[in-house]
Amino acid sequence: MPRYCYVNGRFTPHNQGAVHIEDRGYQFADGVYEVVTVADGKLVDEEGHMARLDRSLKELRMPAPMKRAVLQLKMRELIRLNGLTDGLVYMQVTRGVAPRNHAFPAEDTPPALVMTTKRMDFASMRKFTDGVSVVTRPDLRWARCDIKTVSLLPNCLAKQEAYEAGAYEAWLVKENGEVTEGSSSNAWIVTADGKLITRPPTNEILNGITRRTIITLAAEEGLTFEERAFSVDEAHAAAECFVSSATSFVTPVVKVDDAVIGDGSPGPLSRKLLDAYKDYIAGRRDRAA
Repeated sequence: MPRYCYVNGRFTPHNQGAVHIEDRGYQFADGVYEVVTVADGKLVDEEGHMARLDRSLKELRMPAPMKRAVLQLKMRELIRLNGLTDGLVYMQVTRGVAPRNHAFPAEDTPPALVMTTKRMDFASMRKFTDGVSVVTRPDLRWARCDIKTVSLLPNCLAKQEAYEAGAYEAWLVKENGEVTEGSSSNAWIVTADGKLITRPPTNEILNGITRRTIITLAAEEGLTFEERAFSVDEAHAAAECFVSSATSFVTPVVKVDDAVIGDGSPGPLSRKLLDAYKDYIAGRRDRAA
């Protein structure tokens, strides 16, 4: 089956998709994006992702490329064209095409929209059963990490260092030793007394849609939860750790830097939340708000 993408009003073969050389996303990283999981042909947490896209656009004073309902129809058509059952939809909105100038172009410049899909076999991913390792690296990003922009170079550099260290993810750390989040995920620990900890959603982290769902699921499971910063030392000494994102779900972390977490295998609370999340995306429990 041929693979299709969506580029500025047209569905086109993926290998023919192209944007203008003066697209501001290319020249200035002047754009935002969303990644929505597709499970069994259904979009997971769709409304949450759409609301966050609207917020990101508003924070950058960027108009929406089309009404939300129309965009959702375009997403579904792309999923249908690509025969996607499990995977993700990636969408990116930039401020559009204009002669290169740091200042915003004329207000009537139409924003640019591209969408692609990617197949993923979630059921066979060993990270869920075996766990992963993370390394800690300095957080060098800008001060508005709550906006999901395409300006991801510091994240890419951290992820590359993790890859070169044989790790799945890099946890980004402030000068005071506090973990903010991962290069492409939110960071969580479980304390020795069973308390679930993750950083509150300020401008220093992206308020993950999966993160918000996990908080709801944790409450439904009766788990003790606290939103606060935690340090690298706390992570090293934690009973359990995990990361979350649209495609990581709840991925157990079994090693942070050189510190083995727990007994070196996914812990019971991480497994419980992963099972709850899988039930959630499969529609076997009520959708979280």
